[in-house]
Parts: sequence; C-alpha cells; structure tokens
Amino acid sequence: MTHARNAAMALVALLLLVAGAWSSWGSAQHILLSKGREHGTLTVTGCNEETCSGRYVPDGPPSPHSTLTIDRSVAADKGQTVPVVVKPDTAEAVRTGWGGGLHAWLPLGGALLLAAPLVGGGLRLTRTAWSLAGAGGLLLVGTFFAL
Repeated sequence: MTHARNAAMALVALLLLVAGAWSSWGSAQHILLSKGREHGTLTVTGCNEETCSGRYVPDGPPSPHSTLTIDRSVAADKGQTVPVVVKPDTAEAVRTGWGGGLHAWLPLGGALLLAAPLVGGGLRLTRTAWSLAGAGGLLLVGTFFAL
C-alpha cells in the first residue's frame, strides 16, 4: 500500500513539474533560442487589459513590423523602452533580458512551490522538498524584483 501511495505522490509531483515547464516553454523558447530571430526595442505607447503595444525599432535590418504587442505583465510603463524579441510570423514580442527570462519561467516556479508539499509530506523527502520550494520561491521573488 505504501508503494502505491508513494508512486501516486511522485506521479502527481512529476505531473505538476512537467505542466509548469511546458507552460513556461511557450515564452521561454523565444528568449533562450533567440539566435536568428528578430531583436529590437519596443517603446510602450498604450495598454489595455491584457496587452500593451508600442513602436518597434529593430536592431538589425529593417523590419516589416512598425508596431508590436507585448503582455501587459512584462511591459514597462507608457513611454519606457524595453528590449524584445519578435515571435516568428506574428506581431507579438517577448521581453528579453533578466526580467523577461525570469518571467517566462514563472509557471515553473509556481509548479515547484506546489510540488514541494507533495514531495515533503507525501514522499517524506524533506530536503528535496525544501530545495524545490527554495528554487520556486527564488524564481518568484527574482521575477518580482527584475520586472
């Protein structure tokens, strides 16, 4: 019976971590694998409930995009300029640098925090649980201060 309980707890914790990593990868891939992608800066001109938009200036050759949108949670205040990478075949940008990189991995940080009690209480691996919670907490706090 204990082996079944341990297997179930391990499976749920693993599922949480995989879901967090999968959710993070949607934005993180554009930051981590940015070689060959269009880089530039976005000057925020206005925001709505979910996104901000602004004037885009590419770092390299001229771009077909003159304006881009970005998630409001990673955009700066109106008038500020942020470094971005353009998602291929879209008019959407992802913030680069420490703030953008940490924000992209935010779902994984939450998954680490959620998995820690399962690992500590269910599997009785307290040191591993504290490590998971510490890594998740550092990621969340780091993102807060970087943005």
